[in-house]
Amino acid sequence: MTLEVPIVITFVVLILAIAAFVSGRIPVGLVALGVTLALFFTGVVTFEQAIAGFGDPVVVYIAALFVVSEALDATGVTTWAGQQVTKRAGKKLTMVLVWMMLLVAVVTALISVNGAVAALIPVGVVLAMRIGRPPSQLLMPLAFASHAGSMLTLTGTPVNVLVNELAMDAGARPFGFFEFAIVGLPLLAGTIVIVILLAPRVLPSREAEHAARDLSQHAETLALQYSLTADDARIDRTDGLTEVVIPPRSPFIGDTVFPGMRTESDELVIVAIQRGGDDVAKTTLRAGDLLLLRGTWDALDTHAADPGVVVIDAPPTIRRQAVALGQRSIVAIVVLVAMVVLLATGLVPAAIAALAAAGAMVLLRALSVRQAHRSISITTLLLVAGMIPLSTAIQTSGAADLISDGILVLLGDAGPIPLLLGIVLVVAILGQFISNMATVLIVAPIAMTVAETTGYSPLPLLMGIAVAGAASFLTPVATPANTMIMGPGAYKFGDYWKLGLPILVLFVAVAVLLVPVVWPF
Repeated sequence: MTLEVPIVITFVVLILAIAAFVSGRIPVGLVALGVTLALFFTGVVTFEQAIAGFGDPVVVYIAALFVVSEALDATGVTTWAGQQVTKRAGKKLTMVLVWMMLLVAVVTALISVNGAVAALIPVGVVLAMRIGRPPSQLLMPLAFASHAGSMLTLTGTPVNVLVNELAMDAGARPFGFFEFAIVGLPLLAGTIVIVILLAPRVLPSREAEHAARDLSQHAETLALQYSLTADDARIDRTDGLTEVVIPPRSPFIGDTVFPGMRTESDELVIVAIQRGGDDVAKTTLRAGDLLLLRGTWDALDTHAADPGVVVIDAPPTIRRQAVALGQRSIVAIVVLVAMVVLLATGLVPAAIAALAAAGAMVLLRALSVRQAHRSISITTLLLVAGMIPLSTAIQTSGAADLISDGILVLLGDAGPIPLLLGIVLVVAILGQFISNMATVLIVAPIAMTVAETTGYSPLPLLMGIAVAGAASFLTPVATPANTMIMGPGAYKFGDYWKLGLPILVLFVAVAVLLVPVVWPF
């Protein structure tokens, strides 16, 4: 097999992967697996190289961070943080935007973009309702600020972890845990300024068809609906309430129930029953009956999955909005701080620090094993693990050398800054249509080859790539965070670029002008 054949195959696989990502018709995890299999069966990568991604420390690190993020959310830490924002922001849109963006940036720096945005979307919706604005005015700034916040620490995004590993692989020093903040703070400040100036003018004033509900006062709502005392409608750190509807053909139809009755499992208590809007006492269940159930949050979560009932509001959603600093929240905070200390000091590898934190969250019962399993995004892990062989193929097949030679022919005589600008623009443009992680995995080997050929330090190129990778603002498919806000914010595809383009320009400017000053070539 000649050198040219692996290069051709690598380019074909790369082009097909990008086309599949852009089309959105094939799940991204499946695309990534297809990339791995295609490269293996064509002989471009070995078996060991094909499966290396699934044991890569980056993948392990990302999986562990999902668990840590879920523990902070499940114990009410993020809810408490959101409540502090609502107390301090008042009703002025500018102050609400500033406080909300600062909050999501800090949370992102600790638990990554997707976890922070998922946890704080309800906070954004509640804030919007309280100031009389549609969620569309707040949720896009929330997501965009999270991208800026991802550049504050090593844990802000998996991309940061990846470029750090690449730096060490290239023989350069690793980036410090807080070193990213040198560019992250200007990015965050600039993002906040742009949002304040432009967001009220360019963002739509649009309500979602199925808008999220404010459940922060859920206990009071249930007390009024079912004519309950405050004690009967109590929601606290250990126990909660949830409503279920008896659907047609439910196996519970015909059962005799009454308020105060315990369920067959003895884990839940029937607090109240309604039929047609009226409270009823002892009755035989019919389709359409409403039951108000009390139990521990774990029991409610377990029984909510019973196909014999339809849950009105999922217990985890109620808990996260209505219970701040819930049971074992202090444990979760202590574990988080310990993880950050380990990461910041470099006492142990990042993957080990994150794994230790995830394990501690489960062992100390900040969340259950079931919750830990559910928190891990298999799609994200498949994407990262499946695209690592493509990154390897770009390097080993000669494709990186070929592309880097082309870049050097075009820009080599212009100096390091134009080289950096060209690489940053490639990442920024490609990252609007495919995952920023996939983009970095594609472009980083090329940048490393450029650095090796020219004798430039890889650090400015890698940091520029990290900044450009975070600049995912123009489309809803650029990152999962952008996709998550699309429904609650009632956004359309064309809404993103209006606010995103100026912020993208800011990110490119920081990557090209500030990065080389801090990390010289």
